[in-house]
Amino acid sequence: MAEHLRLGVNIDHVATVRNARGGDYPDPLRAARVAEEAGADGITAHLREDRRHISDRDIEGLMELLSVPLNFEMAATEEMQAIALRHRPHAVCIVPEKREERTTEGGLEVAQDENRLAHFIAPLRDAGCRVSIFIAADRRQIEAANRIGAQVIELHTGAYCDAHAEGRFAERDAELERLREMSAFAHSLGLEVHAGHGLTYDTVAPVAAFPEVRELNIGHFLIGEAIFRGLKPAIAEMRRIMNEARA
Repeated sequence: MAEHLRLGVNIDHVATVRNARGGDYPDPLRAARVAEEAGADGITAHLREDRRHISDRDIEGLMELLSVPLNFEMAATEEMQAIALRHRPHAVCIVPEKREERTTEGGLEVAQDENRLAHFIAPLRDAGCRVSIFIAADRRQIEAANRIGAQVIELHTGAYCDAHAEGRFAERDAELERLREMSAFAHSLGLEVHAGHGLTYDTVAPVAAFPEVRELNIGHFLIGEAIFRGLKPAIAEMRRIMNEARA
């Protein structure tokens, strides 16, 4: 039987809806509990520098509440490093961040910033956090992530998903093949391989079938789909598709 493929559910956009009106509803912590019940293997939350969705209080609550691992997404800043070291989540995922972007637009540039990033992640590893780097499916970036001491890489699947949504199928297939090749390459270096960004019911199966990929992190689509079918059924359906692809 194929190795279990973990599903990390990103709850950022529950907080986006909450923040649109202010107040406490809908509660991302409640969404995290529902996700656990629906079969999520972990919860992902991105504390952005501008706090546009997840808040510091959300992170505190998740650390107290969760019985599954928290994957804390963060920019490589001193402020975020201090927060991660205070909470010591199971995993931290270092992502690029620009204030003007709507969502994370690409992978982190590791190869041109190796020395700083190596020193940045060392205290996080020493504190017991599993360090992941969110990068494009690019050999140079994967090699750099390995050199700086990351234990995990998360491959950015956004270009593949965008090409599918826009009907650019030749480009989609080329992106998928690149993801396949780089998953195998990263695994050969001893890195644990995760993937995520933009995955939907229509695009998840080919990525879930890669034997080297151990975890998929999915958020925006699941929160959107929850409007129509409910959060637990939305997650359960994603879990079903992932399991079938894995088998």
